[in-house]
Amino acid sequence: MVEWLTSRAPVPYDTAVAEMEARAGAIARGEAGEAIWLLEHPPLYTAGTSARREDLKDPDRFPVHDTRRGGQYTYHGPGQRVAYVMLDLNTRGRDVRAYVQKLEAWVIAALDEFNVKGEIREGRVGVWVARPEKAPLPDGSPREDKIAAIGVRLRKWVSFHGISVNVEPDLSHFDGIVPCGIEGHGVTSLVDLGLPVTLPDIDVALKRSFDAVFAR
Repeated sequence: MVEWLTSRAPVPYDTAVAEMEARAGAIARGEAGEAIWLLEHPPLYTAGTSARREDLKDPDRFPVHDTRRGGQYTYHGPGQRVAYVMLDLNTRGRDVRAYVQKLEAWVIAALDEFNVKGEIREGRVGVWVARPEKAPLPDGSPREDKIAAIGVRLRKWVSFHGISVNVEPDLSHFDGIVPCGIEGHGVTSLVDLGLPVTLPDIDVALKRSFDAVFAR
């Protein structure tokens, strides 16, 4: 059984990383079970292992945390549901690509409960939604906005870090970075799409869709 943990108050980033690493270590040693931790962070930017400094456009806006998860720059803050996923891939299959694909499928299934069609794009990490009501990009390609980010790390084949879904964050906070190194496209949220969704609502959707995607 996966243990679901929820923090109601924003959790400092360094505190979350320390607790994730401790839990992942305990899982690897067989001293604790798998867990998913649902939380928010105070406003901050994180830099993944592929982050390019030129993508940090406003370095003084919020604290910047270097992290050893995969990916580039991301924003975390109030109104965004972060799900830190601590699973034992020794028992679920030692396949990083398949694991990331399951995280993507999990987000897409949760969004589907709100009639939002999440999609993945080759060469662009995360989950995207089409915005046909907006003007196309200068090259004529359709506008798409990112609604969820994915970044993972493994230690002894136990996962940590995970996903973040934009429910109702301040979207202007993304302006200080090039999110995930991808320029041209924008960022959206469930509320920005016109849906009165709350963090408890997305929590229910994530919990309901998890077992179908991650069934062993």
